[in-house]
Amino acid sequence: MYTTINEDGILNNYATEPQMYYAEYPAIWEQRRYAIQGAVAAVVVTALVLFAFAVS
Repeated sequence: MYTTINEDGILNNYATEPQMYYAEYPAIWEQRRYAIQGAVAAVVVTALVLFAFAVS
């Protein structure tokens, strides 16, 4: 942790910054998994909305 002290004796603490790195483009199997997850999420949300309309 990085700490500074001003002329009045007040401490200022600063968090340690993590090392930066660039994200890698997802592999083809990861892209497929994301597409499947998106489709499942869309079906779940649609089912919940239709259920809410049916109940009310």
